[in-house]
Amino acid sequence: MNSTLWPTMDGQHSSRGHLSKASPSVSVIIPTLNEAENLRHLLPHLPSWIHEVVIVDGRSTDDTVSVALELLPSARIVLEPRKGKGVALRSGFAAATGDIIVMMDADGSMNPAEIGLFVRHLRAGADFTKGSRFLQGVGSSDISPLRRLGNLGFTVLVRILFGGRYSDLCYGYAAFWKSVVPVLELDAEGFEIETQMNIRALRAKLKIIEVPSFEFDRRHGVSNLRTFPDGWRVLTTIFRELVRRPQVAPASKRERTVES
Repeated sequence: MNSTLWPTMDGQHSSRGHLSKASPSVSVIIPTLNEAENLRHLLPHLPSWIHEVVIVDGRSTDDTVSVALELLPSARIVLEPRKGKGVALRSGFAAATGDIIVMMDADGSMNPAEIGLFVRHLRAGADFTKGSRFLQGVGSSDISPLRRLGNLGFTVLVRILFGGRYSDLCYGYAAFWKSVVPVLELDAEGFEIETQMNIRALRAKLKIIEVPSFEFDRRHGVSNLRTFPDGWRVLTTIFRELVRRPQVAPASKRERTVES
């Protein structure tokens, strides 16, 4: 399996991480909404070396929170009353105390054994690592032909408008140094947050690596993703980002300011 790397800057965030600790701490952020049964398949398989697991629960009506604490008593629970995956993730990022943040879904579709690969690339010099289901040797048993086509269209559009070499735009498995979070200036509320993160990482000239990741079927329940409404949110996010003026300067401009 091959990872995709394209040069941007020299990994400013990873450099700070290297200097701070020999073994940076890792926070895993998992947004949940009625995922009690799926957590039974996910939480026991998380790597033991993880510093903390933050469960951001969006008003579940099942026993998601109690199951999470039963399986992982050390889990930190953040109760988020507002709707939206983006809102939940942003709350989790704010609560995280680790040097590195890993975001993943609770539905059992993402392999927790891959976390080590994401983190390894960060420690080797990347600022931002994102999963791709479309690199050599991986794939998805969950994505529908319609969603696959939509994701391809959005991915190509982002490559045309913003550059980079993304092969998978709408996939929520990613890891990055916590110091990256303020640079991304995230404000998305729903599933479009993944697209917003990927575009803003490009515009901030972060050192980005795509990591091969296989997506399995959801274990239990029905996804909260709505193909057409959420697809529209992704499309509008792409064009909003095209005209948006970042408040935080890209890494190249920050470097020039420091040097001057």
